[in-house]
Parts: sequence; C-alpha cells; structure tokens
Amino acid sequence: MDKQILFLLPLLIMSLFTVSIAAESSSSCPMDLNYVETFPWDSSSCRDPVDKNHCCQVLLSVIGIGLSQHLKQTSLFQLPNETISSNCLSNFQAKLTALSIDPSLVNSCFPNSSQFVTNSSTCAGIITIDDWKQKVGLISPLDTSCNGDLSDQTRCSICSDAGLKVTSGLNSNSTRCFYFTILYAAAIVNQFGPTNLGTASCILGMPLSVKGSSNRGLVLKLVIGLLGAFVGVLLAFVLIVVYRKWDKRRKEDMHHREIESGVRNSVLPNTGAKWFHISELERATSKFSQRNMLGQGGDGVVYKGTLSDGTVVAVKEIFGLETKGDEDFTYEVEIISKIKHRNLLALRGCCISSDNVKGKRRFLVYDFMPNGSLSHQLSIAGANRLTWPQRKNIILDVAKGLAYLHYEIKPPIYHRDIKATNILLDSKMKAKVSDFGLAKQGNEGQSHLTTRVAGTYGYLAPEYALYGQLTEKSDVYSFGIVILEIMSGRKVLDTMNSSVVLITDWAWTLAKSGNMEDIFDQSIREEGPEKVMERFVLVGILCAHAMVALRPTIAEALKMLEGDIDIPQLPDRPVPLGHESFPSSLLQGLQSGRSTAYFSSYLSSFSTRMSTV
Repeated sequence: MDKQILFLLPLLIMSLFTVSIAAESSSSCPMDLNYVETFPWDSSSCRDPVDKNHCCQVLLSVIGIGLSQHLKQTSLFQLPNETISSNCLSNFQAKLTALSIDPSLVNSCFPNSSQFVTNSSTCAGIITIDDWKQKVGLISPLDTSCNGDLSDQTRCSICSDAGLKVTSGLNSNSTRCFYFTILYAAAIVNQFGPTNLGTASCILGMPLSVKGSSNRGLVLKLVIGLLGAFVGVLLAFVLIVVYRKWDKRRKEDMHHREIESGVRNSVLPNTGAKWFHISELERATSKFSQRNMLGQGGDGVVYKGTLSDGTVVAVKEIFGLETKGDEDFTYEVEIISKIKHRNLLALRGCCISSDNVKGKRRFLVYDFMPNGSLSHQLSIAGANRLTWPQRKNIILDVAKGLAYLHYEIKPPIYHRDIKATNILLDSKMKAKVSDFGLAKQGNEGQSHLTTRVAGTYGYLAPEYALYGQLTEKSDVYSFGIVILEIMSGRKVLDTMNSSVVLITDWAWTLAKSGNMEDIFDQSIREEGPEKVMERFVLVGILCAHAMVALRPTIAEALKMLEGDIDIPQLPDRPVPLGHESFPSSLLQGLQSGRSTAYFSSYLSSFSTRMSTV
C-alpha cells in the first residue's frame, strides 16, 4: 500500500504542475508587444512635459498594432476576458518602462481594462470578422480604398473617407465602431499589415519619429525628383488649360457683345427705349435690394428703382435664361418695342449683363405704376375699393389695348396671358396691359396658330388649353374672365365660398336664373346704372364662352361695352366648364356643333346684330 502511494505521488504533483501551467498560459496576453520597443513611433508627447491627451491617443494607436495582429490571428476584435486584458496592459507598461516612459500613463489613459474586452454591445454586436462581414458586407469601401501603400496623402485621405463612410453605416457607438474599422482595415484589408510605416501612420494615426520617417523622406525625395521631370509637361498642360479658358471667355464675351449689338441695332432704334448698363440698374435699385422688391413670379422678379434723373421705374429681371435663351429675350424685346398705345405698358429700356460671378442676366425696364396691379386692387388688402366708374374705365382700357394688339399691328400680336396681375394701374387709375413674355405674333391670312400651351390656369381658353389652337379669341376669353372678376370682385377660381369653382360657371348660372344683381360686387351695387352694369357682365360671360365660335372679337366686345351694338341673347353652355366631361363636349362642339340648328340660329342672330353696326 505504501509503495502504491509513493508511486502515485509523483504523478499527482506532475498533474497539478501541468494544470498550473495551462491556467497561467490561458490568462497570459496573446499579443506579442515586442514591437513597442522596436517600432519607430514618436513618443515625445509621453515624455516630460507630458501632453496627456495627445499621449493617450498615441498609446491607443500603439496598442492598436497589437490588437490588429491579434484580430488577424484569432478573428477576434477584442481580448477574451478582463484578466487577459489586464495582463496585456501590464506587459505594455513593462515595454514603456524599457523605453524610459512613465508606466503609470497606461493606467491614466486606460483606467478600465474592460475597454479592450469582447462585448457584444461595443459596436453593433460585432465580435468576430464573420460578424463584421455580416454587418458591413463581404466587400466594402475599405476593401477598395485602404489596400496598398498608404504613405501617399491622397490615398490616405481616400482611405479615411471610406472608414468614416463604413462607420456611419453601422448605426452604433461611432467612436468604438470607428476603432473596429481601423483595426479591420489595418489587419485584414491592407496587405502590408499594421507594422508597415504607411499603414500605421495613415490607418492607426500613428505619429512616427524622425528616424522612422527617414524612409518616407527618401520616398518624398524620389517623388520630388520625378516631379521635376514632369514640370515641363505640367506647365504646358496648365498653359493649354488657361488658354482654352481665356479663349472660351473671349468667345463668350464676343457672343454677348454680338447679342447686345443685335438688340441695339435691330430692336431699340427709333423705339424711344434706352440701353441701360447694369451699374445704372444697380444704383437705381440699391443693388437689387430686397426692400425694393415689388413682386416675384415664375418668369422673373420686379424691383422698384429710381434713375439718376429721379424717374421712378420698375426693373424686371428675367428668370429661366438657361431654357429660354437670348433668342426668346430678344423676341420679347422686339414685341414690346412695337407697342405704342396708352393702354399698353411700354418698354423704357433693357439691359444685358454677363460675368463669371452672377452669370448671364437680362432686364426689362418699365415706367413704375404706383397703384400696382388690378389683382391687388381687387383683393381684400387692396389700396382702395374700386368704384364703379373706375371698374368701367379699367375694362374699357383693357379692351382698347387688346384691340390695338389684334388690329392695329401687322401681323397681329396675341398676348396669351391676360389676367388681373398683368393689368397695372397708373397714378390716375388708368389701366395698362403688361408682361408680354408669352406674346406671339400671328400670321396674316391664318385663322389660328398651333403652339405650345402657355398662360395661367383659369384664364386659358378651352380650345387653346386642350388643343393648343391660338387665335385672337383666346385673348378674348381671358378678357371675359377679367371682366367677371372686376364686376364681381370674385377670384377666377374660388374653392372656399361656393360650390361652383369657376367664375364662368358661377356667373352664367346666376345670369340664366335672373339673379344678375348677385353677380355685382356688393360695394358697387348702388353706384351705377343697373342696365349698364348688366351689359358689362353679359359681355364678360359672352367673351368667356366655352365655344370659340360664339365669342365676339375684341372689337365687337368693345362696341357692346360702349353700347354701340346690342348684345345677343346668351346661348346655353354645353356643360359646366369645370365638369369632367367638358373636354369631350368641347371637341364635339368644335367638330360638329357648328352645323346644328342651335349654333346656326345663334350665329345668324349674332351676324344680323353685327350688320347693324
């Protein structure tokens, strides 16, 4: 028995020794930190006087080399447990002591050894490389941006941007995840590994000592030497680029001068309009100050300005030059320059400017209309409530202006955008039709133009809005809408105060039911002769009729308004203009309706009345 005990005792001692060694081995630091003494990192911030913040960042970069190597060997981003982490930090202290660096800095910079310990909550649940690939993907911006030599500053910047992009996509603790991104890029993506000077400096942010930077200095000298060989080529390239830009600018300036000369020579002579320089308009409008802005629309913004002679003007800057081009601007100037009528807003001048800062700019200059637009006067916030005589005169002024455009200019001009906001009022409340940006010249002998639809919803004639057929009666329709607005004070589209949205349907319904007085604006019901006001409303309804054949010309409408000819009986409307079946009804009326007994009798009655004029 004693012999057996003596025989088993050595085996027991040996087993305990093996277990002790295994336990010690399992808790030892798995990282080889010998590189701390040999790698040429700049330790100056960790020596007297110590710059603690900078030193801690440097030490984190240094220990990042070991963690990167550990990641490559084990696929783990962090250490297995806190005991191992503590041992690694102790080893790290020993290495710093060998470099004559205060080891207490490790405890100061990393007071909690658990920050290097595996934890699923550290960064989006990532623990291993497989976890990383599941979260980020097999291929990420790091794989294409952080491989190769990163000693070049440009490549390093691209790699850094890729790291930030990948980190932002993890939607977790940005600081911890960024450190994971750094470790992955240094250990897995970059083929040179974390101990490479370029990799450590760029990815890990490791400051290198002067001695360690000697290789980079040699590379820099080589680059400078090679760069010198290409100076001639580079200089030639720069000269070519500069010349091309200069030549392009010269051609652009020449083009703009040609445009200016063309406008001066072919448009402005004998029109009484002036050619303004951009500096004159800037002085007049206090450099286009916001406080001088009168209004803004889809095609431009209007400023109030005072010229050097004291004349008050309205300066309109045209928008959309990229799509409209100088040809459209020139065409608009040519159209306005032909206009000489007291009820049309004449052009005082224009301006073309182009520079590298503000680009191409185009301006039209008009007389300032102190009473603003008809739309403003009809609104609740209007400067004053329009009286019946004022409303009557405004309607007649607009009719006379349109008659001039349609009959006294050859070929005729179709405005295409008659509406309350484009009718301006001078100091004596005289109306002037403005904004000829959409105007089109017709062709003599043609009944209509087929063109792209443009204008304002609610004022567009149905045949023009639906089929692009533009005639003088397209303007007549818009004029009829304006008459109804003036007489009723109601907006062309009213979704708040009536079940009938369109003003034409609303006015026609009241007129046919004998409630004509309900159409009049309440403020003028007791002001004027009822029969005269009824005549104006009936002309408005007739001008805004859905069927183009049943509308009068603007000359006929003017005579009706002035009482020179009688107004025919109002025809029935095919369907309400706002009805969903109106387009098909209109098309049917355009194609075959004129041959029916109803249209024939109406036209016969209309022609008979016109022949008495």
